[in-house]
Amino acid sequence: MKIDVLALDGVFDTGLSTVLDALAMANELAPMAGIDSLRFEVRLVGMRRRVRTSQGLTVPAALDGAGPAPDWLVVPAIGCKMPASLEPALQRADVRDAASWLRERAHQGAQTAAACVGTFVLAESGLLDGRSATTSWWLAPLFRQRYPRVTLEASRMVVRSGPTLTAGAALSHVDLALSLVRSASPELASMTAKYLVVDSGRPSQSAYVIPDHLAHHDALVERFERWARERLADGFSLDDAAHALATSKRTLQRRMAEVLGKTPLSYFQDLRVERAVHLLQTRQHDIERIAAEVGYADGVTLRALLRRRLGRGVREIRLHARGETGTVPPADE
Repeated sequence: MKIDVLALDGVFDTGLSTVLDALAMANELAPMAGIDSLRFEVRLVGMRRRVRTSQGLTVPAALDGAGPAPDWLVVPAIGCKMPASLEPALQRADVRDAASWLRERAHQGAQTAAACVGTFVLAESGLLDGRSATTSWWLAPLFRQRYPRVTLEASRMVVRSGPTLTAGAALSHVDLALSLVRSASPELASMTAKYLVVDSGRPSQSAYVIPDHLAHHDALVERFERWARERLADGFSLDDAAHALATSKRTLQRRMAEVLGKTPLSYFQDLRVERAVHLLQTRQHDIERIAAEVGYADGVTLRALLRRRLGRGVREIRLHARGETGTVPPADE
């Protein structure tokens, strides 16, 4: 499998090296997995011959010339972590050149992949239009604003949509690389994950999201968040929320969708789960009492929500809070 990894000026050092190292590890392990014929031919390419990384290192990169397109084009993040620095960076000449190059190579048959802020570079090319994608969770409001034709699934860690593959924030670069390996050999991907000591196939970013960070992108959404946090133990009413915020139900729903990609009720439930996790980590109360404090009728409902939204159970959350690890049987909850 031929893979071109694009390094732009200011490339996120960890993201770039993670992709390269994970693919190199897969190549080393392939004979052990009994698949000597599988090899990832990785080439570092750039819009300029020399690229300076976010940490100031110089990386030699090949200028992509004529010839057959690779199987995959991979776009690691650039080191602009917040909207104030990211938006100007997307107007740079090399980023515009990269968008044109991605379109051209995709037209020749290459599939495209990106992680973290690299998803913005890929979206600039238009190749994500009409497709599903994910991105860094805290940049989801900006992504929705800039690319309304992309269906953003910001809670997911990795999203495959036709010939495109996107991954979430920062260290999801390893999830992206493992997905590429998995497309060729699930067994090799599992072995590579074990050698790298990472969880294989992490499904969601939800466990890492800070809900109020996202809410602060919009004044009305921020006010709704404050209103909701004071009423987590009560039943949710859209009519009451709109009345308290002096807005219409339609306006509140629209702004929530634009900023968070959620309904008011869904976000209210997120805040309940966030509060429940905090209580599980900081208090020794039983699950029934915590469920009541955040507005659920019983602990069974809360357990199900924790597993569905975070992929974790009650005991796992409490062990993690104490810095412990291990497999916890569901019955022990």
